[in-house]
Amino acid sequence: MAVVVGGLLGLNRELRGKPAGLSTNALVALGAAIAAMLSLQLPGGPALPDASALGRIIQGTLAGVGFIGAGVIMRDTPGHVSGLTTAATIWVCAAIGLLCGLGYWSLVFIATALVMAVLILGHSLEAFANRCLRRQPGEPPDPDA
Repeated sequence: MAVVVGGLLGLNRELRGKPAGLSTNALVALGAAIAAMLSLQLPGGPALPDASALGRIIQGTLAGVGFIGAGVIMRDTPGHVSGLTTAATIWVCAAIGLLCGLGYWSLVFIATALVMAVLILGHSLEAFANRCLRRQPGEPPDPDA
């Protein structure tokens, strides 16, 4: 399930020509799911998972994936940064992968739907807001407004 969800979110990035697409996001989600499932197999077995070990695995996974996301963020001109949405998508794929590995299926579906809504509708809503504020895309907000 982690591969499917990560692939779905990555497909959005792929179709928009972003650097981290289907394969990257699917693998990030799968890796996070494996890490979560591993935490359930630590000594004590699945009936008595070590909560502190689980917490460390979640923390390490999300922090480590942050470094992958940082690799897609680019600053190409003063004040213009690109790749933030792709980096955030990579990070949220890891979080959803952890949910998959831990078996929180309702949260997996809710989170996936919300992320897809943001990725699909976000650009249109930003463009609408910019038109309403009469700003050009990428122009910083008026600090006096």
